[in-house]
Amino acid sequence: MTHLVVDVGNTETVVGIFRPGSLEVSGHWRYTTALPRTSDELLLLYRTFLREAGVGAEAIARVVVGSVSPVQTDLLRRTLPGLSPARLHILGGAEGLPIRLDVEEPGTVGADRIANTLAASQLYDQDTIVVDLGTAITYDCIAAGGVFLGGVIAPGILAGQEWLALRTAKLPRVELVPPNTVIGRRTETCLQSGLFFSAVDALDGIVGRIKAEWGRPEVQVVATGGHATVVAGHSRTIQRVDPYLTLVGLELAGRYLDGEVTGRRRS
Repeated sequence: MTHLVVDVGNTETVVGIFRPGSLEVSGHWRYTTALPRTSDELLLLYRTFLREAGVGAEAIARVVVGSVSPVQTDLLRRTLPGLSPARLHILGGAEGLPIRLDVEEPGTVGADRIANTLAASQLYDQDTIVVDLGTAITYDCIAAGGVFLGGVIAPGILAGQEWLALRTAKLPRVELVPPNTVIGRRTETCLQSGLFFSAVDALDGIVGRIKAEWGRPEVQVVATGGHATVVAGHSRTIQRVDPYLTLVGLELAGRYLDGEVTGRRRS
């Protein structure tokens, strides 16, 4: 049997599959979240993913969805039962999970941050800052034992490019790649340098402020999300890259919600 997890972000949706008993992603795909699709179109897309992985829909035993888009949540809730009769969980809070949301408004914490908290607490079991580099950059402060203490939400690494494209007449859009030099010698390389290093240095600065305020100078810093790999090599503070941490958190959430494991630590 196979488990399907779906991480719905504002820009991209990431789909992953797990084999029972394993936390290794055995297949994963990305598709654009905002592109309008009917339920039939979405169903065909998911069937294509499964066919590429050599997995029949009848082999799906569980589906867990973590979404920051209410529209997509509703679409998936209507669509996925047509893919498989599997158990479907829409992650909407920490109930049933061995974590605690120690914030003023726990009901507003996104499913991605809940999944990151669960995964970090189970995999690392130490104070951790998870930096999730997506459309927005979130900094999740997770105390050992699975306590989400809050964090920071900042514009994503491409936000500056979108703003410049809207506000300027002649500045082009550029590919997000690490520049070879800080000093650009043409407009495109000047933009690449400014966008990339502004984001990297802002990341290191915010992490430094979090460490000082939290009083945990040795806290582990883990990067995840679509831009984690490209950014981590230029950051002074990122110590570990786990691009599929959120998917792992969703898989772990399914195990707890289905009663496969209990207590704080996974078996």
